[in-house]
Amino acid sequence: MIPKPTDDDRGQVGIGTLIIFIALVLVAAVAAGVLVQTSGLLQSQAESTGEDAQSEVGNQISIVSATGSVDSANEAVEEVNLTVKKSAGSDPIDLEDATIEYTSAGASETLIYGDTSNATNFATTNISASSSTVMTNSGGRVQITINTSSLEDGSASSGGIVAGDEATLRIVDQSGATTIYGVNVPDSLGERDYVSV
Repeated sequence: MIPKPTDDDRGQVGIGTLIIFIALVLVAAVAAGVLVQTSGLLQSQAESTGEDAQSEVGNQISIVSATGSVDSANEAVEEVNLTVKKSAGSDPIDLEDATIEYTSAGASETLIYGDTSNATNFATTNISASSSTVMTNSGGRVQITINTSSLEDGSASSGGIVAGDEATLRIVDQSGATTIYGVNVPDSLGERDYVSV
């Protein structure tokens, strides 16, 4: 015969249920805390990634013109001069922190800011900007000079980009934004000292 439950038995069952309920509430609270913390971390990373992506797209260097200095033997372009400005809406661009990836049929180098007597350097000259290295407004112009005669070991006796050849310049600024420019040397340099490239 099954004994009839008493009031004491019912109280013990109620306490067990209460303990399980409290445990479930605690587990749910911990899980909610982890979710809130994770969502905060993801939001922070998303904002940072968005700002970086916006800088890469928005911070652009515009090439206004490009000329090549022809060597005295009229065999090659020994120096490339780019007149650049910052695009409208870009943050200030510091050319000291930029790199230029120079690629041609005979050379591949990454150039940094410095004295052009070193083959892997490029130099800047202020044309109408407030600084020769930092472009703060879109009206300012800076000239970038690349010594191609020390980069190329082409068929020209003095080095440089020979007539009819080409090179690619990939300018990467401090934010990671990239500008690509193709240098095309005319098929005939003639007696000219400077050519458009």
